[in-house]
Order: sequence, then C-alpha cells, then structure tokens
Amino acid sequence: MNRKKTSGLFQQLVFVGPSTLFFTVIIVIPFLLGLYYSFTSWNGVSGEVAWVGIDNFKQILTKDPDFGKAFWFTVRFTVIGIILTNLLGFFLAYFLTKPLKTRNVLRTVFFMPNVIGGLLLGFIWQFIFVKGFSAVGDATGWHFFNLPWLGDATTAFWGIVIVFVWQTAGYLMVIYISSINNIPKDIIEAAEIDGASRLQILKTVIMPLVMPAVTVCLFLAISWSFKMFDLNLSLTKGGPFRSTESVALNIYNEAFQNNRYGLGTAKAIIFFVVVAVITSLQVKLTKSKEVES
Repeated sequence: MNRKKTSGLFQQLVFVGPSTLFFTVIIVIPFLLGLYYSFTSWNGVSGEVAWVGIDNFKQILTKDPDFGKAFWFTVRFTVIGIILTNLLGFFLAYFLTKPLKTRNVLRTVFFMPNVIGGLLLGFIWQFIFVKGFSAVGDATGWHFFNLPWLGDATTAFWGIVIVFVWQTAGYLMVIYISSINNIPKDIIEAAEIDGASRLQILKTVIMPLVMPAVTVCLFLAISWSFKMFDLNLSLTKGGPFRSTESVALNIYNEAFQNNRYGLGTAKAIIFFVVVAVITSLQVKLTKSKEVES
C-alpha cells in the first residue's frame, strides 16, 4: 500500500510538479509581490520601499478622478464589446455550419484577425481610420468615412469597439461552431418534422444547447474587454484628453510613466477584485441556464 502511494505521489510530482512550479513562479509570486507593493509608495526603481498602508487605496477612491473616468470608459466598452462580439461570433458560426462550399475558407478569413498581434493590428487600423477612410470618403462623398474617427471622444470610442469586435469575434466563432456541431442531429430533425421554423429551432433548440459555449465565450469576452490595453495604446493612447483611456492603460501610465509603482499596483488590485467578482457572477448565472443535450 505504501509502495503504491509512493508511486502515485511520484507520478504527481513528475507530471504536475513542473506546471505547478511555473505557475507559482510566474503567477503566484508576482501577484503576492504586487499585493505587497500596493501598500507602499515605491517608485519602481529606488531600493527604498516606504510602507503607507491603505493610503494608496484611499487616494484612488477619493482623489483620483482620472481612474474613475477610465473605469467608466472600460465599463461602457466592456458592455458593448461583449454584446457585439458574441452576437457576431454566434451568427458567423450559425451560418458557417450550413453546407456552404466556401465555409472552410470563410472560417479561416474570419479567424485570421485574432492571429495578428494587438499592437500591430491597432497601427494597421490607425492607418485605415486616418488615411483609408479619408480616401474613401473623398471618393464617395459619404460623411461616415470623413468623421474624425480617432480625434473625437465619441468616434474614437466606437473606433476601438469596431477593431476589438473585428479581432475577437472570429475566436468566439470557432467555439460556437464546435458547440453547434455537437448538437445531436436527431433533435433538430425532430423539430423540423414537428413543423418548427428555422427561427423557432434557433430559439428553442440551438440556443439552449449551446449555453455551455455561451458561458465560455462571455467569460472570454469579459476578460478581453476589461483587460484591453494594446488596441487602446496603439489606436488612441487614451486620447483625446484621456477620454478613451482604459483602466489597463491608466494603470500602465501610473506605474511606468508617472513612476508611482505602488499606486499603480493598488489600482491593479482593485481592478482584479472587480473583474473577479463580475466574471464569477457571470459564470454562475450562465451555468444555471445550461441544459443537458
């Protein structure tokens, strides 16, 4: 019995040990260090670390309107981004599970933006918004293309949303395709025999059975949109006048531009708690709506 137990422990150590070690070194230890520095006034460079307790958190919640402004922008962006990217991803998946000759090519095309890095994608779309849209607007006379896409708070917000949805919808599409393909064919055939229309099948058969995929996709979309940084940095850098500054970019500027690492990590801890609570509630809510196929 002891030999068997020792063998089991050895197997766990061999197969699980390396991943546990890397997770601890890369995730756990930096998180604990960040938690410690959030209670200090460290500038990120000096060897002296002064303990300030909860003063950083008090300052963030009472004396930092820029953080509140960035948080409100992130909330609005997250809500709209989650809805649009999931709707687009699902309907792309729905139509690309039909017997189309070009569906494999179209799946590749719609997934490709997710392969491109966020910074590079942002600079590409910056050129499109500034030069490409302007050229199309001059050629067609359509006012839509001549809008100040990255120069106005409202249009810059929607510009970031457009790029975010364009980049991430293809990834969610793959998840939805997998879920739709796993729906038993006999259930759909039975609904068709009973005279259900395509819309009724979509609403009463497909949607309930893809709820596990919805849970995953909502979780990913919430995580991506809340943590959105690279697109924000490359498209607008938070401008004009910090009107499109996300929380992630605000934390970056606080820690590495203003050299207030302690205050920046305090903001990151607050951000982590908020995102953790929201995602936990989302998973619990959507899990309760899942049904067995």
